[in-house]
Amino acid sequence: MNAAKVVYTPVGVALGACSGIIAGALFKQTWKRLGHEGDTPSARDEERTWKEVLLAAALQGAIFATVKAAMDRSGATAIRRLTGTWPG
Repeated sequence: MNAAKVVYTPVGVALGACSGIIAGALFKQTWKRLGHEGDTPSARDEERTWKEVLLAAALQGAIFATVKAAMDRSGATAIRRLTGTWPG
């Protein structure tokens, strides 16, 4: 295992936690701006339509994946700047 991987491991864990918090907040704001009031629909919420539940799930997944990739990539770039090696 190279030094960059060793250094990146705790950084990656911290970035993963932060990205989850950021993505959750971003999703809630996006959901509200789309004109939906209240909490996001749960798949088991009988009062919500299929369309609404699936739209929320797709949007949430896209936001989470994008934020996670951006955070992970920025962390790896920072580690390369510090160690000179990509943490691959």
